[in-house]
Amino acid sequence: MSEASSSSIKERDARPATARSTGTETRPNTAGSVLSDPFSTPVSSRAPSILQHPASPSSSRVSFPDSNIGIAPRRSILSQSGFGSPAFSSAVSNASRLSAAALVASPAPAPTSAVPKSKMPRMKSHMLAEGTEVPKPWKEGKNPRAAFSYWIVYFIILIGIAGGAVQCYFTWKNVQLDRHPLCLVLDEEFNDEASVFGPNGTFFREVNMDGFGNGEFEMTTDSRNNSYVQDGMLYIVPTLTEDNIGHNAVFDGTVYNITGCTFNITRPDNGYIIQDGQRVFDWASYLRSCSAVSNSTAGTVINPVQSARITTQKSASIKYGRVEIKAKMPNGYFDPRSFPDVLCLCSWLCLCVPATMWPAIWMLPRDSVYGQWPLSGEIDIVESRGNGLRYTAHGSNYVQGSLNWGPAPQLNGYSKSYSWWEDRRKSFGSDFHTYVLEWTPDFLRISVDTRLHTLLDMKFNIPFFKRGNFPDVINNGSSLVALQNPWINGTNATPFDQEFYLIMNVAVGSTNGWFPEGQGNKPWLDQARNPPHDFAAAASQWYPTWPTNVHDRAMIVDYVKMWTHC
Repeated sequence: MSEASSSSIKERDARPATARSTGTETRPNTAGSVLSDPFSTPVSSRAPSILQHPASPSSSRVSFPDSNIGIAPRRSILSQSGFGSPAFSSAVSNASRLSAAALVASPAPAPTSAVPKSKMPRMKSHMLAEGTEVPKPWKEGKNPRAAFSYWIVYFIILIGIAGGAVQCYFTWKNVQLDRHPLCLVLDEEFNDEASVFGPNGTFFREVNMDGFGNGEFEMTTDSRNNSYVQDGMLYIVPTLTEDNIGHNAVFDGTVYNITGCTFNITRPDNGYIIQDGQRVFDWASYLRSCSAVSNSTAGTVINPVQSARITTQKSASIKYGRVEIKAKMPNGYFDPRSFPDVLCLCSWLCLCVPATMWPAIWMLPRDSVYGQWPLSGEIDIVESRGNGLRYTAHGSNYVQGSLNWGPAPQLNGYSKSYSWWEDRRKSFGSDFHTYVLEWTPDFLRISVDTRLHTLLDMKFNIPFFKRGNFPDVINNGSSLVALQNPWINGTNATPFDQEFYLIMNVAVGSTNGWFPEGQGNKPWLDQARNPPHDFAAAASQWYPTWPTNVHDRAMIVDYVKMWTHC
């Protein structure tokens, strides 16, 4: 290093080490300064203790101890590489001293003036004033009204629980049960058609065309088209007559004699009646039962539908006991894919025409001890309609149980002995249900699936003649006569105290009021001149509501069981 350079450095060392400032801010040394140590820590990142150290008042210079006193010289890579020469070390030492002196001489920042805190108002005291008496209601005497109102609540709750228990007890006690020993009379599971419909079969097919006293529009046949056994089930299926004889033959120019007519088998006394004091064969009833003539001029038709009616008249009957049938009722609905030309689609905007099917499982007296219907009674275990759920007079989601009885044909006490069960969401044709009759000398109960779903529950606690509240005189067709009690020598159960046999059938239409007038676009009037003709002529309206699937159209029976009191 030259003497001029050494002299210049000494002069700078002799000047006071004052920091240049712009305004009040001190410019910090940076690594880019000529005189700063390139290996020193920047000012902005040094510890606060260094920045806040006050400058000495006596001198603007900071003296550093000689680095050679008491410290062994350190040989480093710099000294080995030529950077450890005396001239280089002196320059670095002087630069470090200048940088430190500038930091110490920097003025400290002015303290920030403190902001006085606002004085919060003191919260309101809730202490009681001195001398105030503190109320202590628990030391006072009890209010009798408060005690009464407290205990009366628990007393009423106790009374409610006790009343409910008493009601449950008497309800349970009043449920009558058949405690008589039962003997099995019939157990048919439909495994073999020959054992069902054979010569000595369980069921007998009735063949008839006279409407069975209800003005029904079907004829019942012994054909396998209408009743058969398949896969352990009994099927009763209604079909169209025109499928066998043609459409035109149903309406005109045909005399139809039904094959295998059973009139002289099913009628009392084999079809004989007493007329003018003599026993004669009832030919008029026989012709109505076994034949029909279609004539377009007269408006007569051959029964437009064929179906089946099967009974246990020849095989099984009971007087008191239990009957159990598991069956699925027929459904009625509309399939537009099968009838694209029909405009009515059975939606919620259109009710369509009813399906008109009338499935029934019921019982009639074997011997008619008290006279012809309804004097000897009738037990309807279940009746339904094959109409859809939207039918306005109870469709296939409705099942009914009833008793028919009366002292004369025009006096039927049915209205005082019927009830029903209804499912608001689904049809009784969508699945199998178990229908049960419990029958004793004291009561008769009909239920579906469980005793809680009761179709009819009748106690035989008063005589039926008194129950009917019948008039004293009636018109016998020619004059007024006094009404006689046909059950005067019977019991409270009479006429339901004799042998009854089982019947299962699917009827179609009627004129007895089972399908009410003005409901569901009914295509005939009960009091019209020829209701069967009107019904047959409207086949294009009601037939689309019949399911094309036999499983849905048929009444299907899984099993039938009958027990009698031993």
